[in-house]
Parts: sequence; C-alpha cells; structure tokens
Amino acid sequence: MTATIPVNVESEIFYPSADGQPVAETYDHLYALLTTLEVLKQYLANRQATVLANQFLYYAQGFPKLRVAPDVMVIFDVAPGGRDNYKIWEEGQVPTVIFEMTSFGTKGQDEIFKKTLYEQLGVKEYWLFDPKGEWVEQQLRGYRLRGEIYEPIQDGRSEPLQLRLVVEERLIGFYREDTGEKLLIPDELVEALRQEIFARQQAEELVEQERQRAEQERQRAEQAELQIEHLKARLRSLNVDPDTIE
Repeated sequence: MTATIPVNVESEIFYPSADGQPVAETYDHLYALLTTLEVLKQYLANRQATVLANQFLYYAQGFPKLRVAPDVMVIFDVAPGGRDNYKIWEEGQVPTVIFEMTSFGTKGQDEIFKKTLYEQLGVKEYWLFDPKGEWVEQQLRGYRLRGEIYEPIQDGRSEPLQLRLVVEERLIGFYREDTGEKLLIPDELVEALRQEIFARQQAEELVEQERQRAEQERQRAEQAELQIEHLKARLRSLNVDPDTIE
C-alpha cells in the first residue's frame, strides 16, 4: 500500500515579486514616485499602515497572472514595513489610496484598465499624476469612491490621508489639513536639518559669548574690589580710617 501525502495547491503557486521591467518610464516619473513614497512613509510612520511602491498587488488567490504594480499604494490597518509583494487575501485589506505617475504612453492603461480595476477592488481614492503634463489637465487628477463608482475629486483633498494635494512643478506637494504644514520632501528635510543645526550653533555661540561677557564682568568686579581693598590698606597705613572717607 502506497502512502499519499496531502498537497497544498496554494503553496505550489509562485507569485513573482519582479518582472524585469523598468521601475519608471523617465527620471521625472521615478523622482515623483520615490518622493511620494518617502513623504507618505514619513507621514504615516507612527500609524498602523504601510506604503509600497512599484510592487505587485495580487488580487485573485490562485491566479498569479492577475496582478498590477501601482506606483505608490497606501494600505491602512496592516503591519507597517515593506513587502516583496502584496496579496490582498493574506493581508485582509485592499489599498486605500493609489497613485500612478502617468504619461501619454500609459494613458489607456492608467485611465481605463487600472481605474476600472481599482474601482472594482474598492480602492477609496485613485490619483493620476502627470509630471511632464503630457495629457492630464493641470497634471493631477483624482477619483474618490462613492458607493461602488469613482467620482472626480474636485476639492484637491485626500480624505483617507487628510492631506491637501498641490502640483509643485513635477512633484505632488502634500499639506496637512489640520495644521496647513507642508510634508517636506527629502531634499527639503536635509535643508531644514541644515538650518536647524546652523541655528543651534548660532544659539550656542550666543550663549558662549554671554558667558564670556559675564566672566569678564565678574573679573572686572573682582579687580575693582581688590583695588578698593588695597586703597583701604594704604589709608590704614597712614592712620586714616577708610570708613570716614566719603
């Protein structure tokens, strides 16, 4: 009698994490992708969320060819950190917000196929950013899920992220709704840090200068006191009571 070993069909299915295709079409698209990724990662650093970029999103268990690679996707209520790929059935959450850095060459894919797919998956917001301004009017277009249908976003806001989005040349600028504060991109963070260090050094120099001035005043006061004591001693040597002199 031959023993049989149970086979887990799912465990035999391979879900690739790469396809050998370029990350982005041009430098501008890559820069917009990486900047958006880093800004949102910093913003959500203390939240139960993850931000992934150009990684396969698998949406049908058992069908590894049914996949898409959003440029940037934000998923809430999952463990923070990176993944080699993202399987909806394992994580239990659909991406909440997706950004695609679009171009004229990817217009049909981004505006038709991906928009329809994300709508059907229940992605709450879908944003198209055209860094070169090739086909999207004013470079930025957003869709918000109302019921089961995407509607154009008219207010420039991301409701799930609680951020206001603004086109800033070939990047998306993100601003907090609660404070109006801009989320700094990496270059701006470096400059802000440099200015903070410079301001701290200046403050430390001012404190040191004030300490030196105070020390000089103390030394002058001590010298004046010594001179007075010497003068009093001289008067006493001449049989003159210093306390009687006004």
